[in-house]
Amino acid sequence: MIKRALISVSDKTGIVEFAKELESLGVEIISTGGTAKVLSDNGIKVINISDVTGFPECLDGRVKTLHPKVHGGILAMRSNPEHMKQLEELGIEPIDMVVINLYPFKETILKGHISLEEAIENIDIGGPTMLRAAAKNYQDVVVVVDPSDYKMVLDEIKNSKDMSVKTKFKLAYKVFEHTSHYDTLIAKYLRDKTGEEEFPETLSLTFEKVQDMRYGENPHQKAVFYKEVGANIGNLVSAKQHHGKELSYNNINDANGALELLKEFDEPTVVAVKHANPCGVASGKDIYEAYLKTYEADPVSIFGGIIAANREIDARTAEEINKIFIEIIIAPSYTKEALEILTQKKNIRILELDNIATKLPAGTYDMKKVAGGLLVQNYNNELFDVDKLEYVTEKRPTHEELEDMIFGMKVVKHTKSNAIVLVKNKQSVGIGPGQSNRVTAAKIAIDYAGEKAKGAVMASDAFFPFPDCVEEAAKAGVTAIIQPGGAKRDQESIDECNKNGIAMVFTGMRHFKH
Repeated sequence: MIKRALISVSDKTGIVEFAKELESLGVEIISTGGTAKVLSDNGIKVINISDVTGFPECLDGRVKTLHPKVHGGILAMRSNPEHMKQLEELGIEPIDMVVINLYPFKETILKGHISLEEAIENIDIGGPTMLRAAAKNYQDVVVVVDPSDYKMVLDEIKNSKDMSVKTKFKLAYKVFEHTSHYDTLIAKYLRDKTGEEEFPETLSLTFEKVQDMRYGENPHQKAVFYKEVGANIGNLVSAKQHHGKELSYNNINDANGALELLKEFDEPTVVAVKHANPCGVASGKDIYEAYLKTYEADPVSIFGGIIAANREIDARTAEEINKIFIEIIIAPSYTKEALEILTQKKNIRILELDNIATKLPAGTYDMKKVAGGLLVQNYNNELFDVDKLEYVTEKRPTHEELEDMIFGMKVVKHTKSNAIVLVKNKQSVGIGPGQSNRVTAAKIAIDYAGEKAKGAVMASDAFFPFPDCVEEAAKAGVTAIIQPGGAKRDQESIDECNKNGIAMVFTGMRHFKH
């Protein structure tokens, strides 16, 4: 039987109604500070925590529940005669229910420009302590941390006069999830403040559920989408969806890849992605021209793909997009006319992301789960230093070729390795992704390009171990090559370029993506 409940909540949602129901069921209510006032002002009889402990709240409310009469009442095992005897000897009454949610640390730090002192003051001490105590003693104490559970708790008490151990266990589990999340946010905030612990000895990460998914990468796999806690400016989790059904697992993965590549460009650019690889990328004088060039880059692969644009979509661009089947379009905004055109198609997902060009902040982790562990690295925010390019061939690239080289490296950086990309006039004309050897990637890119390979620039995500890629480039009519360099046999590739009048540039920076 639940006879006494301790209620102390920062989030007051539904607490008055919940407490009134408990009171009507004969439950005695203990409370603290602001919660006690709210309950009392609403006609609920409340015993102040100071009357339980015999000690006043002190230190601006920092100490009020850290007392044996509170924690003894929570932690005593009712089935243990010695525990119950000690409670009687010490004058401690059992507490059968603990209803607590914590100081709003997350909400405080998400305000933006706050002082360290303000953040520290929103670290709850007594709340987590009571929650953990109650959860540890779940067989005897009902612990409620989530306001959405109030109705379920009341219904079970009304129906059974008590709560089952199974329900108590579930509520206890939720407590440890909640306090773990809470403590992880605090640890990350403080770690970031030090500016030193980039990769700590132990790494705790926490995420919040965005949605359950219909299925994962394949229909037989279950999946969920979680988000990091933070502003998430310019990320997929902050996109506004105007039209279409929910995004799938593969949609989110592909759309994220499109956004990461798009952020490399400042001029009007459209990126098309299919199965996690770019299939068309182009820049133009406006977004209409950029889209047409992207479509022309590979009109076969773009079908059923994802499009990301870094400028507003207007009506004429929307009309062109609607000529084919596109799964998703992402843009910073849409004209009214463009939305009217695009929404004529039932299944297209239309996402608006107003800060689409925002770069990922310094300190962003790139993570990959492996069986039994987690690989963590800094996010790849660099491309290469133009001022440190090494011009290794007799022929130097023209200004236009150099611009295409930079464009090509941006694209190949976001293409699965081994990768080769051909570019002409700031348009990808051939992309060879994810091959086990580099020359095959080159052949695929050249095959896609066809006649467009003549006069194109070739970009490689890593060095050429042999001159075979240069040989293929020469046969296709490629006029310039950009690659990291650093192979033992670099000179052979350089010699092959000189033989065929191809300009080659070394960046000194590799961009593997696995």
